[in-house]
Order: sequence, then C-alpha cells, then structure tokens
Amino acid sequence: MESIIDQSCPICSSDKGLKLYVHISEIPYFGEHTQMTMMCDSCGWKNTDFIPAEGKKPGSWSLKINSIEHMTARVVRSSSCTIRIEEIGLEVEPGGNSSGYITNIEGVLNRFSDIVKMILRQATRDGEETVEKCMLRLEKIYEIKNGDREVEIILLDPMGHSQILHDDAISRELSEDEISDLEIGINIPIFNINNEEIL
Repeated sequence: MESIIDQSCPICSSDKGLKLYVHISEIPYFGEHTQMTMMCDSCGWKNTDFIPAEGKKPGSWSLKINSIEHMTARVVRSSSCTIRIEEIGLEVEPGGNSSGYITNIEGVLNRFSDIVKMILRQATRDGEETVEKCMLRLEKIYEIKNGDREVEIILLDPMGHSQILHDDAISRELSEDEISDLEIGINIPIFNINNEEIL
C-alpha cells in the first residue's frame, strides 16, 4: 500500500509530503510484521522499520556467540534498537537516519565491519592513531565470524520490536532506568486515512 502523508520531511523540511509504503508479511519464526518505509522525493531520505503484529514490551535480546553455527541466527533489528558487543567495544545507537532490517548475526558483524572500515579510511587519510584501533577491531570481528572469539551480542529496544531467533538467545524486559538511557532514533508519527495519529 502506498500513501502520501501530509507531513514535512524531518531532514530537508520539504512540505511536499512523505510517501509511506506499508507491507504486511509473515516472517518465519517471528510471526506477522508490518514493514513501513517512509520516503522523501525531495532529498531522498528513507526510513524503514519493522513492527510486530503483537504488542511488545521494551526488551533486550542477547546471544553468546561461541561457534560458527551462531552466525546464521536470525536478527530483526528495528530503527529504535541499540546493538552492543561490549567485549570488543562496539555499539550502534539509533539516530536520525536509522533503519530497521532483517539479517543474521554474520550480517550484523558485517555492518559493524563496514563502519570500522569507513572510520579506518578516514583515519588513514588523516594519519591518526585510530588506525591501530580499527585494525584491532577488524581482526576481532574476523575471529568472531570464524568461531575463534566468544562474545555476547545484545539488542536493546525500548519499543520492543527487535529479536534474535535462536534457541540459545535470551530475552528479558528492560528496566525503566535502562529505557531512560537508550536512544530511540527518529520518532515519526504514523497516520491513518483520516490523518489521525495512530503510532
């Protein structure tokens, strides 16, 4: 379903309206989810999120990665989710350009690796000491992917839309203190046909 939302773009402030694409599908083992993609034709901004059909509570999912087999564990990450790998000092928080995605643990590690490589390129041009730190983190990510380093990956989602699908994954509710310390990313209201806010 495609519709135009009478709301200015949060990035470029264009008042031409945002396009909203809504797709409802069954994600194996996760159940029914609504994929919402909002786009601005003026600046190209795009935001995708996944919302489960069932109401969710603010939650955390964690998985101790200690084998190559864990690389295939499915991950649904919403745009409000913080991902941490504390043992190697990596964390990504939701921001203004944060989007949801469905992947596996290896895909999450590849995203971290891509970010570290981007920082490494900048550090190499600037001649910073950051180069050595980046190289060390890339080496640790490589070891994790090969099953040579044990770490715990943690998803923290104040909206409760993120999950890890694996028998070894552990879920729990977040405390009020944890919720207050988390970023939630850009908060875009969703409207129904009568232009009434529903989310």
